[in-house]
Amino acid sequence: MGLLGAAARCLVRGADRMSEWTSKRGPRSFNKGRGTKGTGAHSRGGRFVVVKEMVPELVVPELAGFKLRPYVSHRAPAGTDAPLTAERLFRDAVAPAVEKDFRDGAFDPARLEKYGFEPTQEGKLFQLFPKNFPR
Repeated sequence: MGLLGAAARCLVRGADRMSEWTSKRGPRSFNKGRGTKGTGAHSRGGRFVVVKEMVPELVVPELAGFKLRPYVSHRAPAGTDAPLTAERLFRDAVAPAVEKDFRDGAFDPARLEKYGFEPTQEGKLFQLFPKNFPR
C-alpha cells in the first residue's frame, strides 16, 4: 500500500472498520493462520500431540513420460460435449438396463432399486425436499 492510499484511508470516516483484519485487531484467542487444518491436539500439559490420522497424505502419481502440461491456454477452443442433464444421465446409464429387462419380460416396477432408485432419503447427506421427491 502506498503512502497516498494510507493517507486517504486515514481521512475517510470509519477507516478503522475498513483496515485489514489481523490477529492484532481480533480477540486474544483469534489467530488468522494460513488456512491449514490442524494435525493434532494440545494435551492437558500444554504440549502439542500429533495425531497420525490427521496428517494429510499427498498422493502424487508418477509423471515420468507424461506429455501434457499443467497450463491450458485461454485461447483453447471450448469443449464440444453438451452439458450433462438428468435426462441424459438416465438415458445413458439406466435406460438400457430397463429396456433390456422389459424386452426379456423381467421388468418389475416394484423392484426399481435394481436400477439405482432409492425409495427413501434416510441416511442421505443431501436430502431432496418432500415436494420434489417422487413417491
